[in-house]
Amino acid sequence: MKNYLEFEKEIKALEEEVESLKSPFGSEGISEVDTKKIKTTQEEINEKLKQTYQNLNSWQKTLVARHEDRPKANFYIKKIFNQFTLLSGDRYFGDDKSVITGFGLIDNRSVLVIGQEKGEDLNTRIERNFGMMRPEGYRKCIRLMKLADRFKIPVITFIDTPGAYPGIGAEQRGQASAIAHSIESSMSLTVPNISIIIGEGGSGGAVALASSNKVIMLENSIFSVISPEGCASILWRDPSKSLQAAEAMKMTSKDLLNLGIIDEVIPEPVGGAHRDADLIAADIKHSIIKNLRSFENFSREEIYDHRKAKFLKIGRDQGFSKSSDPDTGLSYKESNIQKIKSHIIENKLIYLGIGLVFIAGIVSILY
Repeated sequence: MKNYLEFEKEIKALEEEVESLKSPFGSEGISEVDTKKIKTTQEEINEKLKQTYQNLNSWQKTLVARHEDRPKANFYIKKIFNQFTLLSGDRYFGDDKSVITGFGLIDNRSVLVIGQEKGEDLNTRIERNFGMMRPEGYRKCIRLMKLADRFKIPVITFIDTPGAYPGIGAEQRGQASAIAHSIESSMSLTVPNISIIIGEGGSGGAVALASSNKVIMLENSIFSVISPEGCASILWRDPSKSLQAAEAMKMTSKDLLNLGIIDEVIPEPVGGAHRDADLIAADIKHSIIKNLRSFENFSREEIYDHRKAKFLKIGRDQGFSKSSDPDTGLSYKESNIQKIKSHIIENKLIYLGIGLVFIAGIVSILY
């Protein structure tokens, strides 16, 4: 049974009409199937889907990212990787079922795969804690990332979580510390790491595994420091203002690409990834292979510097580059406009004096 979102009511009615037209049993018994009517209605559905999904606002994209039928990490892992070997446990407390980890093959190359998994039905969602990782989940990822780094194996992560689990048990076991160490581990890798946000990229729970050389988003996924409902509750004390919050937060793939937060957007089939899961899985696989190949000629130090410069560049014009001086590490690159502004600010008194002299000269000529 398909699940529909609130703005898909017309599409739901049309698809139910198609299903009824396909049935040969009408009100008067067995009747001929009207193939022409089915084709016309299907074309109408396709057009309606195209129009609807081309004009989604930020809140509607959030609903699509949370769609019950949207493919989860476990689906992509099975579709994309060969000979996947599941690994469990953090060697301290236990195993966190909300994250799937293991080694697999893609394009005949070994990779470490980490996937935040929400679950497919009620029972698996409870078992997976709705994709909200606990400290042992992050520590499991840290353990395996260090192992992958030691053996020069790239890391692929699938991000899909509302956020890290905020329960008292998780806090007692060091949730904040585990997230911080996971970010540190991701940033310090000397092998390529690629993150794909397949649904929700919520808060530090997502950033902990998305501090990567390449951050890729599916077209209708979201990535933010807090949920729209949480933001609306804090700013306006009114969760119903989620639309305003979603628009202000710039959390969609298009907004984040323009801001330079992410590196690539993978287009989804018309109507969302859940309408053609096999196609989106093939597109994700192609993107992973393409990005892994782009790092083939990088040394371990260059991979590390690439990731460091990428995040230092966010919010700046040109970012940082490798300095010729080994003692300084990375040096900041300014745009020409920024250089002119900096020069004027540094020498403002000189320019102010020149301006006053110029004005005084004009006054003396006029009078």
